[in-house]
Amino acid sequence: MTTMESLIGLVNRIQRACTVLGDYGGGDSTFSSLWEALPSVAVVGGQSSGKSSVLESIVGRDFLPRGSGIVTRRPLVLQLHKTESGQQEYAEFLHLPKRRFTDFAMVRKEIQDETDRITGRTKQISNVPIHLSIYSPNVVNLTLIDLPGLTKVAVEGQPETIVEDIENMVRSYVEKPNSIILAISPANQDIATSDAIKLAREVDPSGERTFGVLTKLDLMDKGTNALDVLEGRSYRLQHPWVGIVNRSQADINKNVDMIMARRKEREYFAASPDYGHLASKMGSEYLAKLLSKHLETVIRARIPSITSLINKSIDELESELDHLGRPIAVDAGAQLYTILELCRAFDRIFKEHLDGGRPGGDRIYGVFDNQLPAALRKLPFDRHLSLQNVKKIVSEADGYQPHLIAPEQGYRRLIEGSLNYFRGPAEASVDAVHFVLKELVRKSIGETQELKRFPTLQAEIAAATGEALEKFREDGKKTVIRLVEMEASYLTVEFFRKLPQEVEKGGNPAGGNTAASNVDRYSEGHFRRIASNVSSYVNMVSDTLRNTIPKAVVHCQVREAKHSLLNHFYTQIGRKEGKQLSQILDEDPALMERRQQCAKRLELYKSARDEIDSVSWVR
Repeated sequence: MTTMESLIGLVNRIQRACTVLGDYGGGDSTFSSLWEALPSVAVVGGQSSGKSSVLESIVGRDFLPRGSGIVTRRPLVLQLHKTESGQQEYAEFLHLPKRRFTDFAMVRKEIQDETDRITGRTKQISNVPIHLSIYSPNVVNLTLIDLPGLTKVAVEGQPETIVEDIENMVRSYVEKPNSIILAISPANQDIATSDAIKLAREVDPSGERTFGVLTKLDLMDKGTNALDVLEGRSYRLQHPWVGIVNRSQADINKNVDMIMARRKEREYFAASPDYGHLASKMGSEYLAKLLSKHLETVIRARIPSITSLINKSIDELESELDHLGRPIAVDAGAQLYTILELCRAFDRIFKEHLDGGRPGGDRIYGVFDNQLPAALRKLPFDRHLSLQNVKKIVSEADGYQPHLIAPEQGYRRLIEGSLNYFRGPAEASVDAVHFVLKELVRKSIGETQELKRFPTLQAEIAAATGEALEKFREDGKKTVIRLVEMEASYLTVEFFRKLPQEVEKGGNPAGGNTAASNVDRYSEGHFRRIASNVSSYVNMVSDTLRNTIPKAVVHCQVREAKHSLLNHFYTQIGRKEGKQLSQILDEDPALMERRQQCAKRLELYKSARDEIDSVSWVR
């Protein structure tokens, strides 16, 4: 069965854990704020509204710094824990977990010192809260957040923006839907001018979350009272107004303790002709009980939504940690294993690009199907096999003795000269595929999520793959050039066997006029037939190379890249020592910081979930 103590204590423990982590609302928006989801009572009031006196009355101790101007310069999360009667009162600060304070004058000094530690001895403010837990038989279980007093004018030593800064800080607490607003206003001022009520009306127009507290009832002008406010006629709230009578300055000067002050407060309301009928619902003791009960009710109602937020946040954080990767082990064997696993992850993605699982590999086929044929069609065979050039080459090949039947040497020179042109498209195909492979490597490195943590390893893989692809390109060029040279080294016999028959068609095989035959052999028609025959042979070779160049390129470059892209890198990595491996696994500092933040936040949420699960719920 849940109790008020267990519910409020539950929220107290989660709040303390949030503060240690740096989650106190309004901060890092990259994480869901658990602090902002927790119900809390925010104490709001203008300067000199009696806010500090109300808190001390609820606690029953003098413990808050006093003075002129802005005294509260950091939020004070005040967690009250009721103990057994007769036990000694003591206080503990979250930032001093091993120290108990039994002297509440030292509590006041520590609040001041801890404030100065963050803000310096200036009059500036900070949104970093101070956590103070008070254990006493004279309190109820309750958590209050004391906020800086609202002000209208910056005084000497304060920044010009102090009025706006304080209002923004207070607003960040009270505008949360889970915040209970304790709006404190002095009774000796017009309620219409109350800073606390004005702000509460803006963030809680229906008044469902606001408790109104009227202080200094005993300081009102004679003949006047605050019944219109306390009975809800001047400004109606969903919850009843509570009147408070603080200690007078004379009581403070005489060191009248808070227990005596509470008794005087009860006597004042009981004897008051104006407020006697409301005495049972007035005073700091009644206010504390009212707030404690309401806070417990709100916590009970909000627990399901808090649990839902926690579970959702745990799932998101675990997913992000999986994405970021776990911390790297320190021993060399584990580091080597990690490097190899990362390389394999990259290699899988690279192969997916080649095999069609990811886009990009089709560009290699585009080289063979579009770029290579286009380059072959653009080769300058028309110029090389022009009538003038054929005459020139055949004549030079004949030398001083003209050919008798077919100019074999002329044919060879024309064919060899033509085949040399194939070198360009062959090498261009190798270069084009090399460029595609380099681009696929770059994309694969970028798409390997596991590698994003390790910029040094990314650079190492990029360098190693670059060297490997360069070697594959060299092998590819040697192979395609060898294909071209092979075609030039041994011409197809069937082609030459057809030549005499074709030449004799224009001659006189029966032994006719030999001179006429010789003239025909040097006519334009004869050279055109030679050019046509060479062109036919070159076209045949072009068709052959169009099929064999892609085979060579794939064998030397694509196949090798697919099967042995990182082989040399693996050999080099295996020889490195632990320190060198650590340098390769040097993570991006931003990712390391993010992982650390996620891990701490995940620990907080799991701890909060365990805290909630540890409470026995009543349906």
